[in-house]
Amino acid sequence: MEWLNYHHLLYFWMVAREGTIAKAGEKLRLAQPTISGQLRALEEALDHKLFVRSGRHLVLTDTGRLVYSYADEIFGIGRELLVTLKGTHSTRRPARFLVGVVDSLPKLVAHQLLAPIWALNDPVQVICRDGTPDRLLADLALHELDAILSDAPVSPASRVRAFSHLIGASPIGLFGVRELAARYRRRFPRSLDGAPLLLPAENSAVRRALDDWFETEGLHPDMRCECEDSALLKTFGQTGHGLFPAPVALAREVCHQYGVVLVGTVAPVIAHFYVISAERRLKHPGVIAITAEGRKLFA
Repeated sequence: MEWLNYHHLLYFWMVAREGTIAKAGEKLRLAQPTISGQLRALEEALDHKLFVRSGRHLVLTDTGRLVYSYADEIFGIGRELLVTLKGTHSTRRPARFLVGVVDSLPKLVAHQLLAPIWALNDPVQVICRDGTPDRLLADLALHELDAILSDAPVSPASRVRAFSHLIGASPIGLFGVRELAARYRRRFPRSLDGAPLLLPAENSAVRRALDDWFETEGLHPDMRCECEDSALLKTFGQTGHGLFPAPVALAREVCHQYGVVLVGTVAPVIAHFYVISAERRLKHPGVIAITAEGRKLFA
């Protein structure tokens, strides 16, 4: 039977957390050559490169990220064991649900879809990771994620074996502060010609659909801002810099949170929402809960 040297794994885990061997050495109170030697021994035992150098820092390789996810859980369980034996924590350890959130997905949508996770009978610890679709799909393939929330299905050109499950759709509306709403509600949508707009980045499915619709309608809005972070886009809209898009299904939440009103609905532009998993049939209770909530939210 092959044995894993957990001392080597601990040194690796600490270097990955701290970013440099020097900082890890300070935490572990060990000399840098000692840690370097242990890292080489671990890489030789695993027969994989775990780090590449980037300037003064060490960056995890794809294999390194996979090993780190296991190491993080192993040492997390160790900490919980000590706390449990001291009688200061419940002996029931919550399950972990690792979910990726595509950076172009509105954060309000992600929040609404994830909310029922905490209502499950068994306790669940939700761990969210933002990122691009390609980066999150790679993590899904390495089993670092249980599911991905996205505004687009997996591309047919993707080399990752993953399945897209449609959980809902909503027309897109344009929102803004009351002053802008009063000005651009008249003759909507023709009033959008020259109107100040805050739009998601071009990699967003909604942005592409809006651009096509503007071209079809012969509209030329004044694009004041392009932003990948949907929450930041809404914050700019909250301060009156322009109109911004959001799903009409979440109009009440958007208006309440950002102090804006619905200016008009762009009915031809539909936002679709997916949960992406490595399995064709949904089995994980967290994924099932998200799917049920989505179908209820966008009914």
